[in-house]
Amino acid sequence: MKNRHLACPLAAALALALAGCGMLPGGGGQTKTVNIWLMRDSVSEDFLTRFTEAYEDEHDDVELKVTIQDWTGIGKKVTEAIEGSGGPDVIEVGNTQVAQYADTEKLFDLTLESVRDLGSEDWVPGLAEPGSIGGSQYGIPWYAANRIVIYNKDLFSAAGIDAPPATRAEWLSDTEKLNRDGNQGIYLAGQDWYTLAGFIWDEGGELAVDKGGEWTGALESPAARRGMAYYKELQSLGSGPKNADEQNPPQADVFAKGDVAQLIATPSAVAAILKANPGLKDKLGYFPIPGGKAGQPCAVFTGGSDLIIPENAPERTAAIDVVKALAGEKWQSELARTMGYVPNKKSLASVVANQEATAVMAKGAVRGRATPNSPQWASVEGDNPIKPYMTAVLMGEDPLKAAKEASAAITDTLAE
Repeated sequence: MKNRHLACPLAAALALALAGCGMLPGGGGQTKTVNIWLMRDSVSEDFLTRFTEAYEDEHDDVELKVTIQDWTGIGKKVTEAIEGSGGPDVIEVGNTQVAQYADTEKLFDLTLESVRDLGSEDWVPGLAEPGSIGGSQYGIPWYAANRIVIYNKDLFSAAGIDAPPATRAEWLSDTEKLNRDGNQGIYLAGQDWYTLAGFIWDEGGELAVDKGGEWTGALESPAARRGMAYYKELQSLGSGPKNADEQNPPQADVFAKGDVAQLIATPSAVAAILKANPGLKDKLGYFPIPGGKAGQPCAVFTGGSDLIIPENAPERTAAIDVVKALAGEKWQSELARTMGYVPNKKSLASVVANQEATAVMAKGAVRGRATPNSPQWASVEGDNPIKPYMTAVLMGEDPLKAAKEASAAITDTLAE
């Protein structure tokens, strides 16, 4: 095993820079150092140690230097890195960020590797689609997460509900039964726009559409308004605020009080729920967000990360091999089991079969989607017009008028 020294020391328990993150090339310059940027908390220290040691043992001429980056301010930092010179060689980016980096024309085209080596036809769509720009694959799917329904088994039992709903219509009916006797049928904040996006997609609508290279908001379409109407009906079956998102207050803390029957969240919310109320440990159940048809989950927003390689990567050939390893079956399976993620391929869903919440998440991921693949979409989210639109509809304003106003704001931003 190679000797290693710290290039980026641990600053706290969750900091992920490891021993093994770098050694200057030696042996007459024969050793290649592959510089990798990963995001904080994306992987555990244990996973990264195991991957680094295994990879370096199998590749005597390669050293991996891993630097952990924070999400805050990362966009500017990545853009400067890929437009400059000298690396890094591999960068983890949010799946919905690939378009803005590809817009610089400074990313390496990984289409050939995607088809030839990485089985791209089996990728989870919510990761694969945003990584593909103009027919070229610039982002390689790494891991995914999406929302599921977390429910209180005791409250379901008390309401006489012995199985999760199979359709959105059945879900509404069950939630009405749960929304009584001092309990909330569901806690759904009024501005949870990622959940709304799933309902819009499930109805056949879009947040925005690309018309010959020009993006326009699409919230006023009949399909999109049906999605919003369903959201309004579901949101009314609880006491979630109409003018705030799921972080205000933190919805896991609200659910932890024990009088909320359901919550829409990623499985990562479970830790926060149990920290606030350990007594719920054996009372939590999970099911995919129901779709319009039985046997088909609702479309869901897929969050997660892709791996990109800049055109200026000093060790591009070695970097491609590292990406193949991280995105390949062996380390995808390890990553999913270790971190509770959805693997990048639908066929690998079975590796998390013994992790109940993650297995449910993987079922929903087959209908995963990402936000519109525009380089300017991040600017839409920065001053998000979808949130006040949702509040307006929930407060009784004219849905079509509010949708047209929000769509116009989206169109203006995407045209910048």
